[in-house]
Amino acid sequence: MTQTFGNFVEMAEGQEYLIISFSSATLSIQDRWRNNSLSADFLANYWGTFFPVHNTLSKYHRSEVQDTVSYIANELLENAIKFSYEPRKLPIKIGLYLTNNFLRFYVANSVNPQTVEHFQEYIQKLLTEDPSELYIRQLESNASNDESTESRLGFLTMLNDYGARLAWKFDTNDQDSEVVVVTTMVQLEIIRTQPH
Repeated sequence: MTQTFGNFVEMAEGQEYLIISFSSATLSIQDRWRNNSLSADFLANYWGTFFPVHNTLSKYHRSEVQDTVSYIANELLENAIKFSYEPRKLPIKIGLYLTNNFLRFYVANSVNPQTVEHFQEYIQKLLTEDPSELYIRQLESNASNDESTESRLGFLTMLNDYGARLAWKFDTNDQDSEVVVVTTMVQLEIIRTQPH
């Protein structure tokens, strides 16, 4: 069974894309945590080459795109690793797709079936409430709760600071009901060339 939240756009070939898959078969995915920034920086450097260094027809410059890709990819990978359902040891995949108008991030990871409902409730808040107000409430909550290990600021920062559009797809496996894979999509409007 598939459920989507937000305006989820399926991945499509015929455009620039790069997909990286992280296997957790021999090493705990938690042990790979320190590699997040390396992976995010690699993606940022790779995608930066598609944008000009200096002022040309595009208003998006290499350093701006690289900073944005690095931040968002790092946040998405951190979430995927933190909430990956360890008993199933399924790979985590991150893919970036670039068209003339959009850069889309897709991160897929397994999640604990018992936490899906709680996660979907949080998604509904992100999609229906004012992101600026949510951000302020979350900052206040984080300041008053020293015991929480979840900052919950990543998606809110993407919405508020980067103008991102977020969507999610949940898939269950017909052969194994214990496997739920969530794909998080982050879409940025990045126009590569401007009309004359």
